[in-house]
Amino acid sequence: MNYCSRCGAPVTSMIPPGDTRMRHICVSCGMVHYQNPKLVVGTIPEWENGILLCRRAIEPRHGKWTLPAGFMETRETTAEAAIRETQEEACARVEAGEMFTLIDVPAISQVHIFYRAKLLDADFRPGEESLETAIFSEADIPWDEIAFRTVSVTLRHYFEDRRSGNWQFHAISLPMTYSSDGVSWQD
Repeated sequence: MNYCSRCGAPVTSMIPPGDTRMRHICVSCGMVHYQNPKLVVGTIPEWENGILLCRRAIEPRHGKWTLPAGFMETRETTAEAAIRETQEEACARVEAGEMFTLIDVPAISQVHIFYRAKLLDADFRPGEESLETAIFSEADIPWDEIAFRTVSVTLRHYFEDRRSGNWQFHAISLPMTYSSDGVSWQD
């Protein structure tokens, strides 16, 4: 952030009095600009013995498979956002069930939430952000082509819980990975 969204003056980074973190502070009006994590919400759309996945038509991970999900909008509940994202990405109507995974991704300042959801009918098709949509059985999941680690983790827990018959809520924090270039985030 370079400029204040309130008055347009330059901002500087410093720890404000009574705080413990660096913040962007306007040098003119004194506004403290807080930057908070983004919520990514989606569903695990269930149809008979399979799961609906979408092949991404956008970056990041263009051409890879994912669960329908995206950024939560203001004035939405997480369940409403998950249903909306499923409609937008897969043109699918779902009934959201319980929250299944909550995954902290601190390296990119995001929290990913997935709900189990029941597809209400088999009338789905790619939305604007998807190249294709398909129902996959567990044996047919294209594991090497899954777009995001949060989706892989969610799907693995889903199939483990389904096999055991013991459905649980999974709260997870994904660590940063290290590469020869130093610290990086590899989702």
